[in-house]
Amino acid sequence: MSDAATMGNAPETVLSVCDLSVDYHLRTHILHAVRAVSFDLFCGRTLCLVGESGSRKSVTARALLRLIDPQARVAGGEITLQGPTGALRLDRMAANSRDIRAVRGGRIGLIFQEPMSSLSPVRTIGAQIVEALLLHRKMTTAEAKAKTVSLLRQVEIAQPEKMADRYTFEFSGGMRQRAMIAMALACDPDVLIADESTTALDVTTQAEIMDLIARLQRNRGMAMLMITHDLGLVAEVADDVAVMRWGRIVEKGPLDDIFHRPAHPYTRALLAATLRLDTAPKRRAPAGDGSPILTARGVSKGFGATNWRGRAVYLIKAVDDVSLDLWPGENLGIVGESGSGKTTLGRMLLRIVEPSQGSILWHEGDQPSNVTAMDRAGLARYRAVVLLVFQDPFSSLNPRMTVKQVIADPLIVGGGMTGAMLDQRVGELLEMVGLDRSAMERYPHALSGVSASASASPALSPRILA
Repeated sequence: MSDAATMGNAPETVLSVCDLSVDYHLRTHILHAVRAVSFDLFCGRTLCLVGESGSRKSVTARALLRLIDPQARVAGGEITLQGPTGALRLDRMAANSRDIRAVRGGRIGLIFQEPMSSLSPVRTIGAQIVEALLLHRKMTTAEAKAKTVSLLRQVEIAQPEKMADRYTFEFSGGMRQRAMIAMALACDPDVLIADESTTALDVTTQAEIMDLIARLQRNRGMAMLMITHDLGLVAEVADDVAVMRWGRIVEKGPLDDIFHRPAHPYTRALLAATLRLDTAPKRRAPAGDGSPILTARGVSKGFGATNWRGRAVYLIKAVDDVSLDLWPGENLGIVGESGSGKTTLGRMLLRIVEPSQGSILWHEGDQPSNVTAMDRAGLARYRAVVLLVFQDPFSSLNPRMTVKQVIADPLIVGGGMTGAMLDQRVGELLEMVGLDRSAMERYPHALSGVSASASASPALSPRILA
């Protein structure tokens, strides 16, 4: 029975998914990624598909538009899109057919998880939106350009006439996300799919983006499928919730039922894992002899620019006079809005970025080592035990290497592992971060964003992880 039938006077059904299954044909075996998933999307309502990383939420969403990897196959199920001319069976359309391309971006808009990876770096933002309009709407280039400026204004990008001629790298993270929203909404879609669309944004920008999406949805009456692991976000935007685990939907229903009367043990576990403001978090006592393992004093970093004569014209203080102590066994959180200097500080602690001033001391052994004065050999030893997980895993991981090769590389170079011992250690590390050993044969693009971050975690037992 469809969701619409169980909800009584439900709004009109826009998209129906019945028993959708997706398989990955890997080199060594077939991975049954999605099994018998069913749900309905209704006009003007938001369905949140929730679950931990690796639950195959993104695979399910991409399968609706036949955007899955070449290794994957839709193994069964029906995907039906309702419209004024009747029902369209998307599951029967070839992945590169003209029919499915007309649906992508036309009838169904998609906001990707990583706008920097999804937007073209060699074309302006405006040109990319114009292309979508010319592809799906009968209008002249001049009309498409005017529509593009209007869309950028709707998503609250300042000076849209000028910003339309800027490139992706000239936009901040929040502005890129807004540009992705403008592109997804360019052709007035019936369905909007938002795949972890605010994961990489700070909380202030995240709230602004979600308010914007909700306002645009109300004005346009779209059905929306939102994919997220953030239950706080779900509580704010969802009408209905489907809980996914290991490629199956274990529970679904209205938001109030899922949050206040969960039936499945996994749903209850997800809700219990959410930190509440009235609950004190569990803390670990720092280990060691009472001395910090890393100290920073007065660390600053300025970025300058010069004119055509080579003269400095301005200086941006990215980090200004920061001091901190990191103790053995301690988790030190550095928080702030986008652009506050958090990443620059982390990179300075590893001397990936050279500090403009200040000192960084590594306390291991009898005498502390001055990180800012280390030579190449000293830095190599230091970076073997103080390691960094980068912000964007898709830009950090080699897309031509399998997950196994990515993780094995430091084990081979730094640990000298080979053969069966290497395979065993790679499998153990994957399981340690919550991934199945079968992920070894997959490529980074086949993993979700959080799973890719987990696979990027350093493999050589670091003393400090940033």
